[in-house]
Amino acid sequence: MKKILSVAMLFALLVPGVILQTGCKKAATKKNIGLQLYSLRDDMQTDPVGTVEKVGKIGYAFVETAGYADGKFYGMSPADFKALVEKNGMQFISSHTGRPLPEEGQWDATMAWWDTCIDAHLAAGVKYIVQPFMGKDAFEKLDVLQKYCDYFNAVGEKCKAKGIEFGYHNHDAEFKTIDSTVIYDYMLAHLDPSKVFMQMDLWWVVVGGADPIAYFKKYPGRFPLWHVKDEKEIGASGKMDFKTLFENAELAGMKYPIVEQEEYSTTPIESVKLSFEFLNKADYVK
Repeated sequence: MKKILSVAMLFALLVPGVILQTGCKKAATKKNIGLQLYSLRDDMQTDPVGTVEKVGKIGYAFVETAGYADGKFYGMSPADFKALVEKNGMQFISSHTGRPLPEEGQWDATMAWWDTCIDAHLAAGVKYIVQPFMGKDAFEKLDVLQKYCDYFNAVGEKCKAKGIEFGYHNHDAEFKTIDSTVIYDYMLAHLDPSKVFMQMDLWWVVVGGADPIAYFKKYPGRFPLWHVKDEKEIGASGKMDFKTLFENAELAGMKYPIVEQEEYSTTPIESVKLSFEFLNKADYVK
C-alpha cells in the first residue's frame, strides 16, 4: 500500500532550510561561552562534582580551572576531571596555574615542576595553560619584569613542544608604569608571541585606565582567550561596552570568551547563570 505524504511533509522536503518537527528534537547548538571556575571557588572546594554538574546545566560550553595542584584538578586525576566535565556536556579548555620567578639556584627545580604540570594538563586534554600572577618586584623594577618575560618565554617554549599554548593573564596593575613604561606594553614587546599569548581580562584593563580595543589594533591576534568580566554579573553595571568589544573579537584573535566573576549580587551559582544568560541572548556573541 502506498503511503500518502502530508502537505507539511512535502513542504519540508521541498523547501530548503525547513526542519520538520517530529518526536525527535534536534539539540540546540551551544554558544561558545566558557566559565572560569574561580567564579565558584568556594563551591568547587566543597562539592566539585555537583558544582560542575550545575555549570553544565546552565549551558556553558567549556570550563577553565583554577584548582591544579600536585598533578590533580580539584583533587581528581586529570582523566577523572576531564571525564566529569565531558559527562556534563562541556570541554576542559584552559587552566590557571603557575610558579613565581625561580630564585637563584632553583631554575632546574622550577622547570621540573613545569614538566609535571604540562604532562598533567596534557592528560586532561587541556589546550591552554595561563599564569595569572607575577611577583611584587615585577611591578616595580624593569630588570625583574624582564626576567619574568624571559621566564615566561622559557615556559612557553616547553608548553609549545608538548602541544599546549602558554599565556599570561592581566589584572589592573599591569597598566601602571615603571620609568614611564607601561608594564603591559613592555610585556607585549618582550614576550615572544610564538610562545606566549595574552589572556586579556577586559574588566581589569578598563579598571586600569586602558582601552582593550587599542591593544587589539596595536597587537592583533595576540589575545585568543578573554576573561569577560563586569563589576558583578555581566552587563549589569553598564560600565562595559561588550557589544563593541565582541565586534572586535576577530581583530583580537579571540577564540574563547570566558566568564569570570569575583563579586556577586546573589549566590555565586545564580550569578554565573545570569551572566551566561546575558551573553547567550546577545546577538554579537557567536
